[in-house]
Amino acid sequence: MISRLKIDFVSDISCPWCVIGLRSLERALERVSDETTADIHFQPFELNPQMPSEGQDIAEHIAQKYGSTLEQVVRNQEGIRARGAALGFTFNMDKRSRVYNTFDAHRLLHWADLEGRQHALQRALFAAYFTESLDPSNREVLIDVATQAGLDPVRAQEILESGLYADEVREREQFYGQKGIHAVPSVIVNDKYLIQGGQPVEIFEQALRKIAAESRGPSV
Repeated sequence: MISRLKIDFVSDISCPWCVIGLRSLERALERVSDETTADIHFQPFELNPQMPSEGQDIAEHIAQKYGSTLEQVVRNQEGIRARGAALGFTFNMDKRSRVYNTFDAHRLLHWADLEGRQHALQRALFAAYFTESLDPSNREVLIDVATQAGLDPVRAQEILESGLYADEVREREQFYGQKGIHAVPSVIVNDKYLIQGGQPVEIFEQALRKIAAESRGPSV
């Protein structure tokens, strides 16, 4: 019997480890497809909710927030680039120079979930920021990315201009914050099991097989 899992993937557009975590999770789900399927819902988390509209230089931002030196930043970026390449994702670290506000992107993701296109939009947003070095706070960029994900560009523009779904996004952010989620990616399975960080495919696979078996219960 194939079990069906509910997965809440708490993440931010500007989080490279969220890209790695999602890619690893997707590959793990392919490996366990004989045992389980999953409904994935992307939940909002802002690493930098106070980030101004113009963004901030990424090296300056990391130095201020984490105390990292330029050499440490370059070393960490190379590690992320290699992990992404192994999972089929291209991080163009040399092109990405700024960190931006992601609140509007999360509003579009909330809408995309209602339209059944959330997973496609999440992947497209990651590619736009980390591969193409586009500004995910720019509304023209967001409309283009939404269109690529199969969403209506006219409706996307209406949502962005109206402030629609802002309250829903903030409510979700507060909900997960109150549940103790203070780092991403955080992968919550069946509202019960938590897997944190950009884990390797094998870790996700082991966890999913165990959870799937437990969800099926004892055999009769």
